[in-house]
Order: sequence, then structure tokens, then C-alpha cells
Amino acid sequence: MSATTIHFVRHGKVYNPDHLLYERLPDFHLSDVGRRMAEATARYIAESPQMNTVAAVYSSPLDRTRETAGAILDALNPVRQSRGEAPLELVTDERVIEAGNEFRGKRIGHGEGALWRNGNWKLVRNLWRPSWGESYAHIAKRVGDFAREKVREHAGEQIIVVSHESPIWSFRHLLETGHAEHWMFLRHTALASITSITFDSETGRVMSITYVDPAAGIE
Repeated sequence: MSATTIHFVRHGKVYNPDHLLYERLPDFHLSDVGRRMAEATARYIAESPQMNTVAAVYSSPLDRTRETAGAILDALNPVRQSRGEAPLELVTDERVIEAGNEFRGKRIGHGEGALWRNGNWKLVRNLWRPSWGESYAHIAKRVGDFAREKVREHAGEQIIVVSHESPIWSFRHLLETGHAEHWMFLRHTALASITSITFDSETGRVMSITYVDPAAGIE
């Protein structure tokens, strides 16, 4: 039986001194801690005899995911080259981008521009089915479309996909429970963590889901 594994990596911590809900806004980059998180996860991948054989690295087109993916490639490519293999290059894909959110640009907390001013709180009607933006079902569907395509394209191989908390967890929750809706505060997707989903390459059936947090000790 041929198996394909997609390692979904969440980006590292973002520099966000104003505590904005940045969602898909440009120019939100990894903080110093976030870079160390990305580097810790990158080392974990490069030192893993299983994971350092990946065939491709994909990411969301946002700054924080591309920077995390860049750290992974910086650690992974020297290992590949030591084996006489060509270096990998980053490929971005919109289907694994952060969730759409009508609160983008709002500030968490109080004062001018805060989330709870001007009636924005009225959009928060149901945390299971977000009324403030893209639904969990739609997020899981687009990530699922991406995953099915890559399972066919990389049959029998492994790939890395750097994405965001909501897309990773919504897709995992759909696979594990049959529905994408979930309680957002109970997600098990830490910064720079790795959620690995293995599929039967022929049928697309999920064979296993594992999770590791290589950057847990980074502060």
C-alpha cells in the first residue's frame, strides 16, 4: 500500500505590538521568538530521517508562513544537498491561507479601534459557526481540495505545508469527527507545531494523524 503524508506546520509567533487581528493583512512578520520557533521546528524536520525526505514545501502566501517555510528550507536543503539531491524551493498556494475575517485590523482590548466598539460584538453570535467571516466548513473544504490534489501529485511521498491555526485544525477536525465546526479555544495546534496526516495514496483514506510541538520550549 502506497502512503502519502502531508506535514501541516503552523507558522511561528508574529510581531504584533498593537495586538491587532491581522488575519490576511500584509506586513505581519515573525517576531524574534517566532523566528526561533520556526528554526526549532526546522531543525526537528531536518534531523528527522523520515521528514527530511520530503518531496516539496508549500505555504500560504502570507509573510509569516513564507518566513517559517524559509527557515525550514534553510535547514532542510543542506541535508538534501549532502545526499546529492537538488534543493527544494517554496511554492505558495492560496488554498491554505488564513481564514477570512471581518474583524481584520481591529485591536484586541479597549480604546479606539478595539474589537468591541461600534457594534462589532454583534457578529460574535456562535463560536462554532463563525458569523464574522469564513465558515469552518469552507476553510476545511479548500484545505481538503488542496490535500487531495497533493496526495495524487505526490503519491508515496511526503510534503510540508506551512499554514495557519484555523485551516489546519478545521481540516483535522473534519477528518476526525466528520464536521469542521469546533470550539475555537480548544484547538490543538500550537505555534510552529506539526500535524502530520497520512493518506492511502490510491483511495485518499486517512491512515493516521499525529502531532508534535518541537518549539514548545521557545520563549
